[in-house]
Amino acid sequence: MFGGGAPPPGPGRTSPVDGAVWRLRSRGCWEDAAALLEPYAATDTAASLRRAALLVEQCMYTGDGWDAAESALRAAEALAQDDEERGAAACERGQLAYTATVLGVRDRSDEARAALGRAAALLPPAARGRAMLDYRRGLLAEHLSDTPQSAIAAYRRAHAAATALDDVLLCSFTLRHLAGLALREGEVADARRGFTESLRLREEVGFLVGMAPALTSLADVEPEPEATRLREEAGRLFRLLGGVPTWLADQVPAPPPAAA
Repeated sequence: MFGGGAPPPGPGRTSPVDGAVWRLRSRGCWEDAAALLEPYAATDTAASLRRAALLVEQCMYTGDGWDAAESALRAAEALAQDDEERGAAACERGQLAYTATVLGVRDRSDEARAALGRAAALLPPAARGRAMLDYRRGLLAEHLSDTPQSAIAAYRRAHAAATALDDVLLCSFTLRHLAGLALREGEVADARRGFTESLRLREEVGFLVGMAPALTSLADVEPEPEATRLREEAGRLFRLLGGVPTWLADQVPAPPPAAA
């Protein structure tokens, strides 16, 4: 059900600030990562959008931080000057509304659709943000509209664009969701390939906070005893990160009892 975004900065960025932000984000320290961008976000639209994206992602993984994400998003929207910046802000607005809906906080599905539609109208065809937009439109099609074929088409467009951009993390997200839809159709071998590659890509870039969901997805298509081993590893990472993502709690095994 759940899909995190992949807002920049991500792996491969070379600026010291970008590198520090990525390391914090990859370990689920979104507030600390956003704080590093705060000195720039007041006047720089790109930094403001990146800060908002981090806080929106935090909402997805923790089910918390809504006010901070909303405030950061309004600030980014106020700074946006051209269609690409306005489109990027609308894409984040759509993701925040989608997240609130799928987590059961509040039904904002109409807002999610409207915001992503606005992003589609604003973002130029060659804009980097088109890959993320297609991915998020896939999420809406899969989880809010229940139109799997539309979701598959959107995920495939997003995957092709992410591959061209060398956006490894977004490729991992698209592969995981395509694999989930393959499993839904009973295509277990295709699902296993997709989940395996998605996990490999997260390992490659060190996206620690996304490892447990990838492990549990792969466990669903692996035989025993490998499935149990994968779920136990997911549980270890889940507890290491303080119970994040929160929606994974019922999918990982409880920790073994402490020795007497």
